[in-house]
Amino acid sequence: MNKKHQNIKVIGFDADDTLWVNEIYYRDAEKEFANLLSAYETHNQIEQELYRIEMKNLPLYGYGIKGFVISMIEAALLISNNQASNKTFSRIVEIGKEMLNKPVELIDGVREALDAVARDYRLILVTKGDLLDQETKLEKSNLSKYFHHIEILSEKKPANYKKLLQHLDIAPDEFLMVGNSLKSDVLPLIKIGAHAIHVPFHTTWLHEQVTEDECNQYNYHTVSSLSEVLGVLENENN
Repeated sequence: MNKKHQNIKVIGFDADDTLWVNEIYYRDAEKEFANLLSAYETHNQIEQELYRIEMKNLPLYGYGIKGFVISMIEAALLISNNQASNKTFSRIVEIGKEMLNKPVELIDGVREALDAVARDYRLILVTKGDLLDQETKLEKSNLSKYFHHIEILSEKKPANYKKLLQHLDIAPDEFLMVGNSLKSDVLPLIKIGAHAIHVPFHTTWLHEQVTEDECNQYNYHTVSSLSEVLGVLENENN
């Protein structure tokens, strides 16, 4: 799918699973959580119940590790019928702390890609999640020097992006978003008249998945790595 990008002046980058690894830590935590509760239910049922509770709690706690830990505690109480041990709950809390203390693992080619696009475009970081957690990861990444503005949103819906672009005085057709999530980083931008490039990550949270029919009605580029972003822009501008 193709769409011209000649007017682009500002490029926004997602953070989690676009610049650095994130989702695999949640999947690992879910597996350990299922092991902790395996005396009460099958792994599949445990993971389904945890996901259901996460979705119920999103409006209360938002995205991020802290809300995820609270959802694990709630799920453990429900699945075990309040019989889970103190040791189990202590381990759940430790899982959360271990996730928060993970080193930031940059995705291959991130620095080179940012160096390349920063020569010709103004860059901003647009991510969502827990404010402190995202600020900490950005500091650990040593990538903040690339970005003229950093925005941590509670949601990534068309209205959120529209408000951000208005605040920064950026016309939608002058803005390109780059990210791994079709639901959060691509489709909302297309809907407000901006541009987007999809850079898939090998693991996608169920909540971020969209159907093929949802995607087919919109125009956007998909590339296999961040290193291809500048090439897409250069090829269309020549």
